[in-house]
Amino acid sequence: MSPDVAAPRPPAIPSPSATVVTPAPPPVTAAPQVPIGRIPVQDVRPTVDHGARPAKSVVGEPFEITATVFREGHDAVNASVVLTDPDGASHRYPMTSTNPGLNTWAATVTADRQGTWSYRVEGWSDPFGTWMHDATIKIHADVDAELMLHEGVKVLTRALDVPDRTPSGRQLIRDAITALREGEHFPLARLHAATTPELLAELRAHPLREFVSPGADLPLLVERPLALTGSWYEIFPRSEGAYYDEEAERWVTGTLRTAMKRLPAIADMGFDVVYLTPIHPIGTTARKGPNNTLDAGPEDPGSPYAIGSPDGGHDAIHPELGDFDDFDAFVARARELGMEVALDIALQCSPDHPWVAEHPEWFTTRADGTIAYAENPPKKYQDIYPLNFDNDPAGIYRAVRDMIQVWIDHGVTLFRVDNPHTKPVEFWQWLIADVAKDHPDIIWLSEAFTKPAMMHTLAKVGFQQSYTYYAWRNTAHELGEYAEEVSGEAGAYMRPSFWPTTHDILTPYMQLGGTAAWKVRAALAATLVPTWGIYAGYELMEHVARPGAEEQIDNEKYQFKDRRWFEYEPGGPKEGQSLAGWLTMLNRIRREHRSLQLLRNFTRHHVDDGNLLAFSKTATLPDGTEDTVVVVANLDPHSTRESVVRLQMPALGLDWDARFAVTDLITGAEWDWGQANYVRLGPDTEPLHILHVRR
Repeated sequence: MSPDVAAPRPPAIPSPSATVVTPAPPPVTAAPQVPIGRIPVQDVRPTVDHGARPAKSVVGEPFEITATVFREGHDAVNASVVLTDPDGASHRYPMTSTNPGLNTWAATVTADRQGTWSYRVEGWSDPFGTWMHDATIKIHADVDAELMLHEGVKVLTRALDVPDRTPSGRQLIRDAITALREGEHFPLARLHAATTPELLAELRAHPLREFVSPGADLPLLVERPLALTGSWYEIFPRSEGAYYDEEAERWVTGTLRTAMKRLPAIADMGFDVVYLTPIHPIGTTARKGPNNTLDAGPEDPGSPYAIGSPDGGHDAIHPELGDFDDFDAFVARARELGMEVALDIALQCSPDHPWVAEHPEWFTTRADGTIAYAENPPKKYQDIYPLNFDNDPAGIYRAVRDMIQVWIDHGVTLFRVDNPHTKPVEFWQWLIADVAKDHPDIIWLSEAFTKPAMMHTLAKVGFQQSYTYYAWRNTAHELGEYAEEVSGEAGAYMRPSFWPTTHDILTPYMQLGGTAAWKVRAALAATLVPTWGIYAGYELMEHVARPGAEEQIDNEKYQFKDRRWFEYEPGGPKEGQSLAGWLTMLNRIRREHRSLQLLRNFTRHHVDDGNLLAFSKTATLPDGTEDTVVVVANLDPHSTRESVVRLQMPALGLDWDARFAVTDLITGAEWDWGQANYVRLGPDTEPLHILHVRR
């Protein structure tokens, strides 16, 4: 301690005979309160983390904003939503009371371009609404009729000066004022003439507002449509074109050029995104053999997730796959076919990765001096070293950002991130935001099969899409509840991506369910949410599991796979045994029906048989008509079931006793439906209906 600074003295200890005086507690002061406004606005939704993070939407997506708005007394209250675009211009939308008298207001709005927007709810006193309510009651009761009509003239005269009022709108108001003044007519007739539907519409569009009380401005991130709606197809490039050379008794690897030949078939099935598992050099130290064994032979290719060798790391291409010219040709061909390319980003290293020698501080060193490899008990990944962000986070941040830029410069527009929940959340927040500064079109898919808190937080800090628990939700009740969860409040920030299988997931339902299971799980993934994905081989229903694991035998992560696609083409020996046509149909239906391209429009309906799931999705088209699709699925893949579907008719925009026509988009069959409808679904027919409601 510096000699010119006095040392603190310990507190004095009173003697036993001393009188101890307890000091008075400091006065309690209330924390400053945020002004509530003349017209209180509360419980605005969606709000993500109290406004600390943006809600999300995409261009053209309708989303609902709700709030509680009220005031003292009995005067009429009203509310508006104000969207502020990236240029600072405001766009006001009227709200509607969804439970008259109980203060809940709602409006559905859309944003017309990408960028950072904001929204707020404004509460306000409604002089015209107050007058019309009171005048209607009093004039019908013949109480103060002339006085009420005179007050109406005063209110409407004030309404003439509302900004943005058009000449035709002013004329409507002048006509109403004239009607109120026409003393030769009965008061009730004058009231009706001054409250026509045309006038009410004008005053709803351009209302007279008093005591306008704005709520807080909340952030809104508007992204391109593919962030919400798309169909992904996953491949291991080395398997596309791979074959076993009988004469040489060895596998010949596929390449980026041979994988490019598969692109037309993927595009023909209607997929938007072709997703490549890692294409980087693979290490040889502790290389894994078939089915994750430790006895790799000299010809075993190893796991593409064991990234890095003397040939390079995350910013390099495995020499056996080709070079950047080949990669650029692959990306260009995909774009010609209307698809984008997603690349798997796995931030982990083989023991042979250049980073291990150059930056040993980026890894975890154990007490015996060895570097810790990855584990997910009981699984062990001796061929993979996880990154440790604690020792040199700035160095890792820079290296990863530079690597991502390499792939963006070569045309990658989407990144599927492997296990992001094992890296710091703040790192992803920084990386995604930094990339978005110059490349706002980049889309990130989080592969975080983990606890809900982490899964949701990754979405909140920037991931546009998220893998989900869909593969493990198998009963009608489980799927219905889960669809309500992901399309509810979470839909404001987390966009779910449904995958029936992946290269690491093959659930017992898929192992044992047969063709009906594979059909229904693909169809539900494609219709429950707007983004879904298929792992190559789904068409062939590859369903044999490795004993004791929920994954395929002869996992493609550790070996080549020649699926001999040509055998399933017309004229091939296995023609008709592929689900490629089924997947093509599902993607066509999705493209043709706007309702299936949205997330926050899910409604579950009742089915008497608990093994059946029924739900609907509705969207308003640009011409004002409604597109409604009803899906009814039998989740029991082993038996055909008959039951009655009981529809919530108001959710379809119909009266309870209405009749309407439906067309099955799978079979083309047509039926007359109403509130209660008989269905028969199962392996001997089709496992589900996808019904278009014809109004």
